[in-house]
Amino acid sequence: MLKRGDFMESFFVALNAVLPMFIMLFIGFLVRKLKILQDSFLPQLNKIVFNVFFPFLMFNNIYGSDFSSVFSPKLLAFAVIGVFTIYFLSIGFTLLVEKSNYSRGAMIHRSNFVLMGLPIAANIFGKDKLGMTAVLVAVVVPLYNMLAVITLEIFRGQKINVLKILKGIAKNPLIIGSALGLLSVAFNISLPETIDKTVSDIAAVATPLALIVLGASVTFDSIKGCSRNLIICIIARLVVVPALCLGTAALIGIRGVDFVSLIGLFASPCAVSSFTMAQQMDSDFKLAGAAVVFTSVLACFTMFLWIFFFRQAGFF
Repeated sequence: MLKRGDFMESFFVALNAVLPMFIMLFIGFLVRKLKILQDSFLPQLNKIVFNVFFPFLMFNNIYGSDFSSVFSPKLLAFAVIGVFTIYFLSIGFTLLVEKSNYSRGAMIHRSNFVLMGLPIAANIFGKDKLGMTAVLVAVVVPLYNMLAVITLEIFRGQKINVLKILKGIAKNPLIIGSALGLLSVAFNISLPETIDKTVSDIAAVATPLALIVLGASVTFDSIKGCSRNLIICIIARLVVVPALCLGTAALIGIRGVDFVSLIGLFASPCAVSSFTMAQQMDSDFKLAGAAVVFTSVLACFTMFLWIFFFRQAGFF
């Protein structure tokens, strides 16, 4: 019998986990509406966030972690198996409901784990408890990127270039930051205090700035012509996937910060880079962009409900 949490306590845990993200998204939306930030500058700013700030965030989340006490092979195995399972189920379902290869690739999305998953775990358990969550990022992000490239290549009828995929993974800034963090732990490297503080300060900027940029990118004219597929993507990403994966995780006994990490992984909206990748690889970038925007906005509510439900049920 699960120990049930106090209703109001569960409510505020869920609210405090999601509300900061919603506020930052809204600030970004206002910044764009008030023309403080020009549309033409958003791609460059987004590029800076992902190529400069996020590597520092990945490194900082792993640096100094004691993996002997937090490493969970069970959690890592479940996450990897879950990603592959959802991927193949998505492929099968998309082949059934959509006839156009142009749109098929854009309907198979990966989670925005870095942007919304890490803050969820940090808001609930604190930044010093993110060691295993960061390890998940180091494994899942390249896995997602590899599957995304393979999928888009297949649906545009191109031969898969394995070397190109591996090079893309090796050059991914998030992977580089995570790898450096893992090396610092493996060789017990300690940074000088000044450098350590600089890294921490830069890492602290990453999530707020990324969420503000995402909020500034929200437009509601991208829904035209793709409403049916957009609705499918929203329901799949925010309802079906978390229900299947989190339900299974609950049944096999995953609890605490590990369970919250899975909420961040499987209940997060579509990854922001889905739009850019679809645009570069001849897929339906308008559908991909609409899915990113609408799942990002709606995820503030659906993630609140998932967190509240599982907190109330006593899973963390």
